[in-house]
Amino acid sequence: MRRVNGSALVIAALVATVGALAFPVWSYADRAGTGQANLAAGTVNTQWGPLSASDRDLIVRVRLAGLWELPAGQQAVERAPTKAVKEAGDHLIVGHTDLDRRVRVIAAQLNVELPNQPNAQQQGWLQELTAATGKEYERKFANLLRAAHGKIFPAIGAVRNSTRNSLVRQLATDANQTVLDHITVLEKTGSVDFDAIANDTAALSTASPTGPAAPAAGATVPSAPPVRPDPGVTTSSDPSPAAPGQVDTARPEPSDPDGLLG
Repeated sequence: MRRVNGSALVIAALVATVGALAFPVWSYADRAGTGQANLAAGTVNTQWGPLSASDRDLIVRVRLAGLWELPAGQQAVERAPTKAVKEAGDHLIVGHTDLDRRVRVIAAQLNVELPNQPNAQQQGWLQELTAATGKEYERKFANLLRAAHGKIFPAIGAVRNSTRNSLVRQLATDANQTVLDHITVLEKTGSVDFDAIANDTAALSTASPTGPAAPAAGATVPSAPPVRPDPGVTTSSDPSPAAPGQVDTARPEPSDPDGLLG
């Protein structure tokens, strides 16, 4: 009897172990503190798809950008120390007037509350610009605005990649074009300090450098062969929506079918 009972206990233990492996108590991906759990906790459903916390953050950041960058652009046009600065200011006014209407339509549709004043840091930047004159003004204008655009640029790409909400996806697409246009015209002023931008970016990074090894002094690397389709394959599209060095920001008017903005 003892042998039978011992064997039965061993079999029962094995069955329990296999059962535990086949049917885990929980999914590790859904445990509190994981990325999936955080995404679910901050997400609400809408008719345009789930709206996450990062989606809402982008909506607010686009609105905040317009609240300080449009006044900065107007100031540049009025003070116009150079033709290039005046052109950049013009692009800021036009771009954020357009983008602000788009973000207000989307925020109304998604019931996201928008700020009506720049944040404290942005107000400080506007004060810096107001106090500056001459070459100092030109330098501050180009670098404060270029740095701000450079920081939101990757954030737009991240949301554009991950959002499941069609309205936010369209806003990210529109914002990407506007921000790239503004980066381009700000760099055309010739006053952007690229060394400072690189150093500021590096200071915020903790990752080790990646990529191919640095080229050896005096060495010449072989030319890479071109990437081409097979013979007989025909194409009809253009490689870019605009000529090199230009950004085509032309796009349809934002849709407000319910008259949310009056």
